[in-house]
Amino acid sequence: MTAINPSARATNRTSAVLRLRDRLDAVPLSLVLFCARVFPAAVFWQSGQTKVEGWQVTDSAVALFQEEYRLPLVDPWLAAHLAAFAEHFFPVLLVVGLTTRLSALALLAMTMVIEIFVYPDAWPTHGVWATCFLLLALRGPGSLSLDAIIARRF
Repeated sequence: MTAINPSARATNRTSAVLRLRDRLDAVPLSLVLFCARVFPAAVFWQSGQTKVEGWQVTDSAVALFQEEYRLPLVDPWLAAHLAAFAEHFFPVLLVVGLTTRLSALALLAMTMVIEIFVYPDAWPTHGVWATCFLLLALRGPGSLSLDAIIARRF
């Protein structure tokens, strides 16, 4: 029976960690940025869908802003309409990667309002959204986007 040298085991473990790191480094950042665009966009889109029926903001959405959300300084009717618009408009822009940084900042601002004034105990969820939006605002949408196509063109 042959004994395995402890330093050889350590070298094998180090080598395995380095191979794993190299594989993870090979994942394109554009794929990660695409996911950071699509998944939070889906959450906001779904929320927007709960506020509308056809092209109209529902009375129940306005009531939600009056009774539960109670945003300071904003009329509930106006807040419901602005939220419904933002939750449809900016997610579409994020998914296609058009004006991504601006859209991410808009949804980051909306996330901050939700966190501060509406659901302050939901900070873990809002933190995940904010992280995605910050990543997009700071790094852009990646190559899988209309922004990248336009940038290459002009």
